[in-house]
Amino acid sequence: MSNEIELKLGLPANALAALRRHPVVRDAPRVGRSQLLANTYFDTPDMDLAARKIALRTRRQGQRWLQTVKGHRASAGGLSSRPEWEHPYLGAFDFTVVDDDAIRGELEAQAERLIPLFTTDFRRETRRIAPREGVEILLMIDHGEIRSGGQIEALCEVELELVSGSDEDLYALASALAATLPLRPEDDSKAERGLRLYRGAVRQPIRIGESPVSPDQTPLGAFRLIALDCLAQWQRNASGAALDASPEFVHQMRVGLRRLRSAIKLFSPCLPPEWAAHWSAELAAAANELGEARDIDVLLGELLEPILTDESCPDSVRQLTERVVAARDEARCHVRTRLDGPGQGRRMIDVAAGVQNLKGGVLDASADVTAFARLQLSVLRQQARKRWRKARDGVPEAVHDLRISLKRLRYAIEFFAPLFPAGRMRRFRKALAVAQEDLGYLNDVAVGNQRLAGWAADDALLQQGAAFVAGWHGARSRPVRRRVVPEAGELLQGTPPWSARR
Repeated sequence: MSNEIELKLGLPANALAALRRHPVVRDAPRVGRSQLLANTYFDTPDMDLAARKIALRTRRQGQRWLQTVKGHRASAGGLSSRPEWEHPYLGAFDFTVVDDDAIRGELEAQAERLIPLFTTDFRRETRRIAPREGVEILLMIDHGEIRSGGQIEALCEVELELVSGSDEDLYALASALAATLPLRPEDDSKAERGLRLYRGAVRQPIRIGESPVSPDQTPLGAFRLIALDCLAQWQRNASGAALDASPEFVHQMRVGLRRLRSAIKLFSPCLPPEWAAHWSAELAAAANELGEARDIDVLLGELLEPILTDESCPDSVRQLTERVVAARDEARCHVRTRLDGPGQGRRMIDVAAGVQNLKGGVLDASADVTAFARLQLSVLRQQARKRWRKARDGVPEAVHDLRISLKRLRYAIEFFAPLFPAGRMRRFRKALAVAQEDLGYLNDVAVGNQRLAGWAADDALLQQGAAFVAGWHGARSRPVRRRVVPEAGELLQGTPPWSARR
């Protein structure tokens, strides 16, 4: 058995030539000639192996045939590690070489039901990179396609496989390449992509999942898992956005970025101050690069679309909407440029490396993560109460600040949820989400009216449309404004759910 450690990076096919011209790649010695690799992946019709995180394939490499079994794949930030058993394939599977009893037992139990599900055919170029003494990395460029039935998906990726050295060396090489190339970490393996194609599943935006925190962790250990979870949301949605124009991918990218910034602020007492300050600024910049397109999508969906379906909608609003749609399309082109260029991927690589390599001190090793969580949640609640008192007069800026405080409190509750009674935390989180949604609507109306007035400034008819939108939402937002701040105040009173013990 070998344990394969690699960093997988996605790359647009039109950037292959630039990759080969990069000095690090150009000057690295080739390992043999480029080869066409023909792979067939097997599983049962019900995909029992995949359910147990097992991958089985045959590979034709020139005149040589190989059988490969791979076990559970731990992946974070594009870096993965998994056990692998490779053996000559002589026309029938031989699982005796698999020295993991559970994996071998499952393979043998399903042997009679195995069928080919999909193929991956690609040309591989391999180069050997030795950036310093004691470090050796294989850089493999794979370019081809994945096929299942009549479905085809393009494949273009770079794998950095660690021969000798450390994970930090992989990240350092990836960061150097991504400085000028549109590389981004890719957590989905070829097997996972092939299974998705076989099932006919469409790639979906990745939303917030279950928190990885548990009571036996230190605060820094909890932060590391939370940060990698946020990074995965940012990263996987970036991969989706590169292939799909759906605005939800970009929205969920921004959610991942916001959650990661919130986690850094939440755990700042146990993080290096310079590191926390640097990444708070970097992540804010990354989110801002995507912000314009998302803001206009919200304006269209929340402010204009409800009016467009109303019988009273005047032509001035429809013409104003056309101008907004044109601005939205321009903003989406900007996002596409950012996604297709260098920058996003390097940030992902560098933040993953930084999170993985954070070191805890004696204080962190002895700290109780539950006590830490209780303290931080109480601080955030107190901050929200202060902002609530300022928001009672209904000043838009103060109401906006209250919304931000509630959002930070909600993210913290989601992070720390496994440490406290599930029912009470879930009910409190849902109530926070409702208040945040109402406050968000008020903010969307305030900001949207300003944006629409700007777009309509040079046209009298469009000014009429902007005034109609302001009046239409003014009537609907008044009752929301009257009730939401008092309701938020009630929510922030009394005994919080994290005061109880599990």
